[in-house]
Amino acid sequence: MKYQIIPVTPFEQNCSLLWCEETQRAALVDPGGDVSRILRAVEAKGVTLEKILVTHGHVDHAGAVAELASRLSLPIEGPQREDRFWIDGMPQQSRMFGLASARAFTPDRWLEQDDEVTFGKVTLAVLHCPGHTPGHVVFFDQRSRLAIVGDVLFQGSIGRTDFPKGDYDTLITSIRTRLWPLGDDVVFIPGHGPISTIGVERRTNPFCGD
Repeated sequence: MKYQIIPVTPFEQNCSLLWCEETQRAALVDPGGDVSRILRAVEAKGVTLEKILVTHGHVDHAGAVAELASRLSLPIEGPQREDRFWIDGMPQQSRMFGLASARAFTPDRWLEQDDEVTFGKVTLAVLHCPGHTPGHVVFFDQRSRLAIVGDVLFQGSIGRTDFPKGDYDTLITSIRTRLWPLGDDVVFIPGHGPISTIGVERRTNPFCGD
């Protein structure tokens, strides 16, 4: 599996374009906005979008999901259903943060712990990692040792827990029981900022490290 990070919105959120090298079939993870920029990146890679994957229901991660799904007739998978209230409130979220108007949507498939999602010949494991939001999920590719973790974990930091239904202890438990066991060699793409590895964060992260 190959990937390209496409920073979108004033929040510089890491939308990820993932694709199967063998089939050139692709998935978008967390298209938060800037639809034209995203579509230019897809066209430049010459890949065919198969679906949209969503880690959680915050507008900077999911603000363009409804538009892209409608325009390109793409199915939406994720997050876990406890984030429904965030997705239903997408229009209010976009107004609150001064972003382009975002539409609510209903995923074609809500995801749960130990589910799998596929595109091309790629299979991603789904990890339910609540704490930042109650329905947050992470996507993990065992073969390429890559995880897309949304706002669960960052280089040197962790996701905020002061939003409705966020919880610090729950987030730390998610990180330590769901992410650490993936292995120190795993590279992860966070929702914002630079990539890192599980090993580096486990050893050095001041919020959740060993």
